[in-house]
Amino acid sequence: MMAVVTFLLVLGILILFHEFGHFIIARACGVQVETFSLGFGPKIWARKWGATEYCISAVPLGGYVRMLGDDPTEEVAPEVVERSFLAQSLGKKVAIVVAGPFFNFILAFFVFSGVFMVGVPLLTPDVGEIAKDSAAELGGMQSGDRILSINGKPLTQWEEIREILQENGGTALHIMVSRAGTEKELIITPTQKNMTDVFGEEKPVWVMGIQSKGETFIKRYDPFSALRLGMERTVSMIELNFVGIIKLIQGKISSDNIGGPILIAQMAASQAEQGFLNVLLFTAFISINLGIINLFPVPILDGGHLLFFLVEAVIGRPVSIGARERANQVGLFLLASLMVFAFYNDIMRFFTNPG
Repeated sequence: MMAVVTFLLVLGILILFHEFGHFIIARACGVQVETFSLGFGPKIWARKWGATEYCISAVPLGGYVRMLGDDPTEEVAPEVVERSFLAQSLGKKVAIVVAGPFFNFILAFFVFSGVFMVGVPLLTPDVGEIAKDSAAELGGMQSGDRILSINGKPLTQWEEIREILQENGGTALHIMVSRAGTEKELIITPTQKNMTDVFGEEKPVWVMGIQSKGETFIKRYDPFSALRLGMERTVSMIELNFVGIIKLIQGKISSDNIGGPILIAQMAASQAEQGFLNVLLFTAFISINLGIINLFPVPILDGGHLLFFLVEAVIGRPVSIGARERANQVGLFLLASLMVFAFYNDIMRFFTNPG
């Protein structure tokens, strides 16, 4: 039940932001919005305000904003033709389409910034286990030491140690530690070791051979710092997603990692068990993923519409109705095939590891 509730809550927020992006920019561009729907299929609830019908539909795996004249075969009355989607300038049409994925990125930015303001748990720079014959052991470091500074730079959290190690490479480091109430200076030269990154690839990383003691503290950031960090985290997550997708296409990441609604629901439930903060961060991650996927140049997705507009800009006229319909059929087939494959992976993953 927790998996279902959390999944629907997360998915509902993502869809709401995505479709609201299309909706609000369409309205700003003077386009008449006929329907704003959360979900597909039969309508469970509907109400009309002004020219727009707002509804919740039975299938919660998406949503849509239907605009006046967004179907090339639709006949639009002359008196409202200027409010139809296809009658707008190329720039306005692009803005309306891009707004959906862009609002997914905005949602992630809001979440990350809010989390930084509320406070994030960080590891203290306290040393736990030390690897035998490692650079740290040879340099005299002991379990329980608190690293105060490296090369004169004061430290407040564990992640700063990793950053300094990579910045300085294999050069000798002057490390000040606190031990049993006294301060002691150590000189340690890091060694190079192959480490596995988030994509499962081995890369050289400079290490001392130490692990964190595992103690944490909560750090809260002022609004300006939180907004800056929120933007940095959003950009880095977008880059990480793009790299992951490229590696998946290249075959460097197994297609077994592709998941569908079942996997997302399981992950959502897992995050819910770890607390509300984890659910927020999970929502931000999935929101970025959804925004990027929608930018794929596949017909019926936002990226497919942008592809049509690019062709329109090159040839100087809209793509023919016949060509659009054929492309949409191909896009629907590709999307359906991907969904079937994702469901297959979900089911196989469930039977392999039902817990």
